[in-house]
Amino acid sequence: MIEKRPARERGHANHGWLDSYHSFSFADYYDPAHMGFSVLRVINEDRVTPGMGFPTHGHRDMEIVSYVLEGALEHKDSMGTGSVIRPGDVQRMSAGTGVRHSEYNASKTDLVHFLQIWILPKSNGIAPGYEQKHFAPEDTNGRLRLIASPDGRDGSVTIHQDAFLFTTTLTDKAKVTHPFAPGRKAYIHVARGEVTVNGQMLTAGDGVKIEKESQVTLSTSGAGEALLFDLP
Repeated sequence: MIEKRPARERGHANHGWLDSYHSFSFADYYDPAHMGFSVLRVINEDRVTPGMGFPTHGHRDMEIVSYVLEGALEHKDSMGTGSVIRPGDVQRMSAGTGVRHSEYNASKTDLVHFLQIWILPKSNGIAPGYEQKHFAPEDTNGRLRLIASPDGRDGSVTIHQDAFLFTTTLTDKAKVTHPFAPGRKAYIHVARGEVTVNGQMLTAGDGVKIEKESQVTLSTSGAGEALLFDLP
């Protein structure tokens, strides 16, 4: 079963400095039909104007993954971590017992466009943690590249949940297939361009919920970038 989540039906909030689209209920956007999917709780597509950002605020008991599409995102937190995240970088922050952080557009001239992803942890009250890794374009072109997993396999960042996050960049007539173990679910989010999922064409911002399928095939007739979540 494949259920499309059209980009145009997402929640939307424009605060001037922040233009944000919510795939699932978040902040002032509430939709009981879209409270998350499996352990995937949030996919926010955020665009932040130059020099602006989220001032210091707190999180608890959440695995937070940031995925930058354009520009540069500056991060600082109460663990003493400070970094700049750029396209190709994946950042994982485990909020655990509590962490405070800020996120700002690192540029005074260019927009930053990124995905903020929240995954429920397998257990609460873990120690906060931070990790950041870079994945080169050739690692994602025409293949599903694992970027987050429960055990950090294949150089992925480690999340405290039985969930696997893949990314792929597809160009002219490229095709990738991902098999599912029995009982697993999946969510696919198209980050850029257009991607066909099991014959259904999606464009940027669209998502699909997948259940009771043995595998999924992603392809494109042009160019596209997508994230695939393999979920319990």
